[in-house]
Amino acid sequence: MLSISPRKVVHIVYLAREGSVGDAEVHAFIDGLNDDEKSSLTAIAWVGRGAFEPEDYDEAVATAEAEATTPTADYLLGMPHLAENLENGLEALGIDVTAEEEDFLRQG
Repeated sequence: MLSISPRKVVHIVYLAREGSVGDAEVHAFIDGLNDDEKSSLTAIAWVGRGAFEPEDYDEAVATAEAEATTPTADYLLGMPHLAENLENGLEALGIDVTAEEEDFLRQG
């Protein structure tokens, strides 16, 4: 299903929540993802903001791949409420990230 680990998405959520402090770090982190991970991340955000239904996730990924004309980090960081969109997207897709969140907080 996902081409990106929920742990990486949680990492991006926490970085995005840091605002300007985390912008450079989250930008670098997203830039370091492979193309499949970037498309999956974009699709999760789209599902989270309601642009696609959870059952249309594969279509969202294909659209993200086909329409990738700007760097993914630039696109996503320009999206209002990125952290909330990613959280909502994971939840809509039925992905429980409680363990990943706890691990991230312990290491942070």
